[in-house]
Amino acid sequence: MAIMATVRVERTDDGFIATNERGASVAVGSSDQDGVFSPVELLLVALGGCEIVTVEPLTAKRGHRLVKLAVRVDAEKVAPTKLGPITATYEIELPPGDDKAAEVFESVAHRVHENHCTVGRALREGTETIQILPPRAV
Repeated sequence: MAIMATVRVERTDDGFIATNERGASVAVGSSDQDGVFSPVELLLVALGGCEIVTVEPLTAKRGHRLVKLAVRVDAEKVAPTKLGPITATYEIELPPGDDKAAEVFESVAHRVHENHCTVGRALREGTETIQILPPRAV
């Protein structure tokens, strides 16, 4: 299988920075630091981003571009290092006079959530994570 995505997270003089191969970056830190995303927040961004960047073009392609489209993603913490349910709550404004926009949005959003968002599927299906450490110096 081919690698779908690669990011690098590294410590810098200013904290931790995550970068992708296209040159985008985001500051990463603990949840009590200002101006950075915590790793859990980035997980929530990944889910919300995955859904919304798929929902938007599919509704627009069907001729029903929403006036407003946003998603708030919340996570419950059920133990010190365990998340409970993650909820994506959409906020939309329908185009005036478009009687089918709500139906199209709901249909598309449901399909995206269930079948087309790679991040959501990875979370629901428990994707394996593998850690590789460098060999010990002899």
